[in-house]
Amino acid sequence: MLQVNYIRENREKVLERLNVRNFKQPELVDQIISIDEERRQTQNSLDNLSAEANSAAKQIGELMRNGKKEEAEAIKAKTASNKDSIKTLGDKLTELEQNQFNLLVQLPNLPHDLVKPGTTPEENEIVLVHGEPAKLPADAKPHWELTAKYDIIDFELGVKITGAGFPVYKGKGARLQRALINFFLDEAIAAGYKEMQVPHLVNAASGFGTGQLPDKEGQMYHSTVDDLYLIPTAEVPVTNLYRDVILKEEDLPIKNTAYTPCFRREAGSYGSHVRGLNRLHQFDKVELVQVTHPDRSYETLEEMSTYVQGLLQKLGLHYRVLRLCGGDMGFGSAMTYDMETWSASQERWLEVSSVSNVETFQSNRSKIRFKGKEGKTQLAHTLNGSALALPRIVASILENYQTENGIVIPEVLRRYTGFDIID
Repeated sequence: MLQVNYIRENREKVLERLNVRNFKQPELVDQIISIDEERRQTQNSLDNLSAEANSAAKQIGELMRNGKKEEAEAIKAKTASNKDSIKTLGDKLTELEQNQFNLLVQLPNLPHDLVKPGTTPEENEIVLVHGEPAKLPADAKPHWELTAKYDIIDFELGVKITGAGFPVYKGKGARLQRALINFFLDEAIAAGYKEMQVPHLVNAASGFGTGQLPDKEGQMYHSTVDDLYLIPTAEVPVTNLYRDVILKEEDLPIKNTAYTPCFRREAGSYGSHVRGLNRLHQFDKVELVQVTHPDRSYETLEEMSTYVQGLLQKLGLHYRVLRLCGGDMGFGSAMTYDMETWSASQERWLEVSSVSNVETFQSNRSKIRFKGKEGKTQLAHTLNGSALALPRIVASILENYQTENGIVIPEVLRRYTGFDIID
């Protein structure tokens, strides 16, 4: 959520950056500024009346103590209407604040100056490309055929139990899944992240704090009886660990990692591009979350991007890094890097990670603050990244490591899997 003071003081800048996002409701900016002006005037009037009422109360008390009842009653009569006016102004202020809030939550975060305009994935900026495509056998197969051939993932069984998008991992497929989770967690811990185990359901306050609500409400599974939401990513519970907390500057950066299943309705996702592991309703992911000083958050974003690339390099995968254009970024992001691996058998790039700096967008909603050395309290910056999401990583390994004799396991995973090949 953007800060009202910033919107008011930087109207042209706000409108310019929202245009980079191709935001369709720029009129909200002037509506917010107009309501804020009325809110501040109302607050000022309320403060003045309250001050008068407090002053009158003291006078009345002193006059009564001195036996000057008649003078006290005169002041009472003179200020009697203040009570009603204070209530009226208070009700108006509450209404204005709610109206302002309702508009503020509709504004996405402002893109960083480096983020270019654009509306489609094709307009994303290619930052770098690493490695070369794998040399596959002439009869190379996509991963959904490989999983059936080696009986390691059963999509139809998942349909029977739950529905489409809920696969069942079997035998070496399940062990590969577990190996990747442990590998990603161990790598994160070695890089200075603290492992956390967090709830897989969150309340509405947590969903709002990280920006999933109300923007992505239709994409989340909602347990209506208890009014809880299944998490779409560990970013939600991990970031909310610090909701309504004032940290110390010397404690920054805070670096956490967590493995969780993730649940996404992915409404409207159809077609061949979502086949197999390409798009699921339930999947596993290891997430990174950092809470950091505003002065260092973009340095941190680059560090997180480099770290995720290091994982892909250790897995021996051909990948590229994209800086997303304004129209392709998430609602809360100020800058996002996507990492994509190349699927030679599908002949397309597969997104396997997003790393984002959301600046104060989440911390303003969640009141994640820190006290500086001078004693001033300010909002922290929060960042998050997939390190990594498993479905397309598994798809990439199966497709890019296939041979005539089976699927070779990347060397870094063998001590976790306990086997070298799926055959």
